[in-house]
Amino acid sequence: MPIYAYRGFSAQGKPVTGTRDAENERIIKVSLRKEGIFVTEIRETGSASKQASAKKSFEIKFFSERVSTQELAMATRQLATLVGAGIPLVDALAALIDQVEHEYLKSLWSDVKQHVNEGAGFGDSLANYPKVFSGLYVNMVRAGEHSGALDVVLNRLADFTESQAELRSKIFGTMFYPAMMLVMAVGVTSVLFVFVIPKISAIFQAQKNAVLPLPTQILIGVSTVAKDYWWVILPLLVVAIWGFGRFIKSERGRPWWHAFVLKAPLFGTLIRMIAVARFSRTLSTLLGAGVPVLTAFDIVKNVVQNDVLAKVIDTARDCVKEGEAIAAPLKRSGQFPPLVVHMIAVGEKSGQLEEMLNNVARAYEVQVDARLRAMTSILEPLMIVFLGVVVAFIVFSILMPMMEIANFA
Repeated sequence: MPIYAYRGFSAQGKPVTGTRDAENERIIKVSLRKEGIFVTEIRETGSASKQASAKKSFEIKFFSERVSTQELAMATRQLATLVGAGIPLVDALAALIDQVEHEYLKSLWSDVKQHVNEGAGFGDSLANYPKVFSGLYVNMVRAGEHSGALDVVLNRLADFTESQAELRSKIFGTMFYPAMMLVMAVGVTSVLFVFVIPKISAIFQAQKNAVLPLPTQILIGVSTVAKDYWWVILPLLVVAIWGFGRFIKSERGRPWWHAFVLKAPLFGTLIRMIAVARFSRTLSTLLGAGVPVLTAFDIVKNVVQNDVLAKVIDTARDCVKEGEAIAAPLKRSGQFPPLVVHMIAVGEKSGQLEEMLNNVARAYEVQVDARLRAMTSILEPLMIVFLGVVVAFIVFSILMPMMEIANFA
């Protein structure tokens, strides 16, 4: 409802100012006249709903909680069911709000419902929250609105979101255990070098005539540096990590890092597989929802999360705009596997591009799953061997001089 600011005079001739909300200026004037106020100026200053929404958005942002992919997928599935049952969108959103338990997401859906109720498009309302609803999500909803198949599009979105959540969960689950082992190894080793080894080295240094073995000298040297200069090493390490992180996110460093990642041993192939799976699944979902090809390419290049592949996709978009087939520029780039290029070419010729992209996505998701399991089986023994080598070095470096001291005694 619009908000109006007014100026006027009371029955006693005193100046009066204020703001009120009403459907139009006439209602404001009639209401003030009944109160004995003569209006000299009135103007619209905004919308009560927009001001409330702005206040609410600030509160949501201040107390925000991250919306997980699983929660968004569940809400999308519920909304698709409601819309598919023939319930009007505003009523479906009201029912969805009652079902959502996540406070941030509940408040967000309430704002979207309010915007839709005021006449805004559903996709345009979602676009106000880019941190939750990606460009893919918003454009698919817009396509569903224009085509009259919003329930179908929402179901596709739910399927896509669930598959992405499952893939992310597999990657996180695979890397969690090795990462935890590495953190524990660094922590235990740091404690040994800073607190334990200096006390043992004092015993060795008391033996003036004893010649310490080279491993023991190295161990004591590293321990001394760690103990005496940790206050220098730790800040330098933090600054180095922070600087490297800033560099790989910069315009200059990001392309270099993304190119390096794709060529990295062990991880490079996996990262390329994940990007190809995302490219294929997203493009298939967008085309199936009726999103134009050029718009779909603009969205997909951001989904792959790699500047090298994004540049290839952007070049392919320009080629498609000029009338070329999709497969040709992808093949020329050398960044997409031959199998993917071949299946896309077959899909274009047969008119089954969406289905072929789905097949590529499924095939690569299976390969990603298998590669993740293989990496887990490789990384676990590698971490154990690494820890064993570190522990063995420390133990032998300590035992060797102790044995010599015992023999000398």
